[in-house]
Amino acid sequence: MWRGVFEALLFGILEGVTEWLPVSSTGHLILLERWLQPSFSPAFFSLFEVVIQLGAILAVVVLFFAPLWPFSRKKSRAERRDTWLLWGRIVLATLPAVVAGLLLEEWLDRTLYNAPTVAAALIFYGVLFLLLEKRRRPPRVTTLSEIGVKDALLIGCFQVLSLVPGTSRSGSTILGGRILGVERPAAAAFSFYLAIPVMAGASLLKTVKFVGSGAVLLREEWVWLLTGTLTAFLVSLVTIRFLMEFVRRHSFAGFGVYRIVLGAAVLLSLLIS
Repeated sequence: MWRGVFEALLFGILEGVTEWLPVSSTGHLILLERWLQPSFSPAFFSLFEVVIQLGAILAVVVLFFAPLWPFSRKKSRAERRDTWLLWGRIVLATLPAVVAGLLLEEWLDRTLYNAPTVAAALIFYGVLFLLLEKRRRPPRVTTLSEIGVKDALLIGCFQVLSLVPGTSRSGSTILGGRILGVERPAAAAFSFYLAIPVMAGASLLKTVKFVGSGAVLLREEWVWLLTGTLTAFLVSLVTIRFLMEFVRRHSFAGFGVYRIVLGAAVLLSLLIS
């Protein structure tokens, strides 16, 4: 029981940190699972690692409720219209990953959810971040309202890359936004907003499959699930605030270096194990 609580805390902390930083939450969760070998059953852990993302999503909703809520009486008619248009772009950018995820989920789980794939993706996209940050072009898009329909759709296509573990959902969308000329704060904020439908949909789908299989959560599993979700929520609040402040003053090069070092460490551990 208590070992499971401790493990849920670790996974919740890791989810809350890595979901928003461009370093791959899925990759880190796979590596922690490999190192920790949790006491959870495979069926429960498959549900757990997706559902704790709901805690992370709730942090986005809490922090960005005002700009995302289209019914606020404090907003003018034009501002409410702009909020609806923003949601339209969010939904549009979500579609490519939804379609690809539904078509490829089982193949990806069976084929790519392993440490070598994570290591390769960490290093590859780490190098891309370093190369991108060396480019000194002025941003074409500086605010969320300037992200057009074409930009949103292309960023959504970049999000498809995150289906490969080790890539990072936030990393792929931020990288896509930066390649398209979106300034760092706007690219990070749009990435956060995209997480709401994508991660909520993934959690719902995984829950439906779990229930459909006839599985039932035990009492201690409910405790572990709630512990991981609450931890992910609280840690996400801190992480999102940190990243939004960080990107106003710094580039993503540091995250690129981290990805490369971690990927190399994973490869080394595989070679000597």
